[in-house]
Amino acid sequence: MTRPDGTDAATIAVTGATGRLGGRVARRLASLGVPQRLLVRSPDRAPRLPATDVVQAGFADTDEVRRALDGVRTVLMVSAEETPGRVDLHRAFVDAAASAGIAHLVYISFYGAAPDATFTLARDHWATEQHIRGTAMAYTFLRDNLYADFLPLMVGADDVLRGPAGRGRVAAVALDDIADAATAVLTDPDPHTGTTYELTGPQALTLDEVAVTLSRSTGRTIRYRAESLDEAYRSRQSYGAPAWQVDAWVSTYTAIANGELDTVTDAVPRLTGHAATALAALLPPSPAD
Repeated sequence: MTRPDGTDAATIAVTGATGRLGGRVARRLASLGVPQRLLVRSPDRAPRLPATDVVQAGFADTDEVRRALDGVRTVLMVSAEETPGRVDLHRAFVDAAASAGIAHLVYISFYGAAPDATFTLARDHWATEQHIRGTAMAYTFLRDNLYADFLPLMVGADDVLRGPAGRGRVAAVALDDIADAATAVLTDPDPHTGTTYELTGPQALTLDEVAVTLSRSTGRTIRYRAESLDEAYRSRQSYGAPAWQVDAWVSTYTAIANGELDTVTDAVPRLTGHAATALAALLPPSPAD
């Protein structure tokens, strides 16, 4: 958008605004009256918000991205769709952002991102973080644990939550808490320069405990069944997904089993000023209530 004097008023750009997380952040910024620019692949799917421009720009088209980021100081980079070439897409976007003169890049990463992380897609996030570190841009990394909102979707039609997670625990975090944290950083980025935040929920639950919590909410009897690795691969290969995707699905559970997602942090309350949201608070009330 443009001010009456002809200068650009858009200071924050948001990618992924047609998705669950980017859309939440965009709506929060709009409610605060913050001018923003939404970079999306499909403008017709973007939310219509006040003080907001919508610009078509895919990560792979570096010229589009540079033009879309012209006049922007701070950008929220929500990771691209999961594909074998995702790191290349991320590098292209990061390079275009640096070329456009972005001062501060806030990247949505994954909890415990590392080159040897059990969860295969966390390795993509580590590679992206390393590429961002190699630019002149200031940066903040928001490393999200598993989304608590998605835990109910992991339950099968037979009311069984199955996977090779053993007795491991997961400190799953609510999407709304991540969006609140991202909004706090975007609206005042300088104090967060060079900082990595591991965002978690308020407790680390076993999948048995997740199943009990879901049962209380739904009124159904949901149970967890610990699969072996062989069982996990066989059951997921039946969907006809490519090998890399099956590896990602299975490694979600093995990362839990290995204790890589179980540490609870205070990053959400420190950034947002409110307590992190427990899984039970995300769910509809029990039919018996």
